[in-house]
Amino acid sequence: MKKDGHVHTPFCPHGTDDSFELYIETAIKKGFSAITFTEHAPLPEGFVDPTPDKDSAMPFSDIDRYLSILLDLKKQYKSDIDIHIGLEVDYINGFERETAQFLDKYGPFLDDSILSVHFLKLNGQYYCVDFDEHTFQKMAELSGGINHLYELYYATVLKGVVSDLGKYKPKRLGHITLIHKFQKLFQATFDEKPYIEQIFAEMNKRGMELDVNTSGLRKAFCGEIYPPEDIIQAAKKQSIPLVYGSDAHSAKDVGSDFPLFEKMV
Repeated sequence: MKKDGHVHTPFCPHGTDDSFELYIETAIKKGFSAITFTEHAPLPEGFVDPTPDKDSAMPFSDIDRYLSILLDLKKQYKSDIDIHIGLEVDYINGFERETAQFLDKYGPFLDDSILSVHFLKLNGQYYCVDFDEHTFQKMAELSGGINHLYELYYATVLKGVVSDLGKYKPKRLGHITLIHKFQKLFQATFDEKPYIEQIFAEMNKRGMELDVNTSGLRKAFCGEIYPPEDIIQAAKKQSIPLVYGSDAHSAKDVGSDFPLFEKMV
């Protein structure tokens, strides 16, 4: 089955206004038989979005409308493409209880979801690791260097994988190497392989899938897939299911670089 398992929507505050229908029609034209819409879930109650415009995720006020629209579209396009209703849920260290409460409420309406790490806690404050290169540099300084920031990121991803977020915890780990987003500007010598192996071992215990996310190829300071091929091959050796994701925030990017995914897996 040709599936794009990581697609955003007009409900994304930092995305485009492209309609659901445009995303769906693009997927159909590109020969996809399934698509999962994974809008950024509302951030947990009590968490303050650290980005300047506070536009990291869909507001709580939109979630019911988001689900309702997708239910209608599933029916409308059922003979053309399988539409899966999903969310990209943030794992935020310290907000496990609030995230579990959210999933307990909305999980029954979801077909498929992703668990990702975008926010890291440094000196009592949260920062968005993929916001921009200036924030990344500040985070590296606060953590004592690039290598320490990498270690904090992977430790947080591991915490997310082993965390108890209830029965509706997402089954797929998003862009495991998002920390590479600015690697052309800030080069690390951190050996991430032991962390990756540990993360994969814990994912295996829980039957989790890995998001193979091509959006890194579209980032000026990254230039590689999340994760790169050596980590994809390591996941294959561990028999971790690999799910292609464009991470499209505009309709034109649906299915982006899918042939590369096919070649690697």
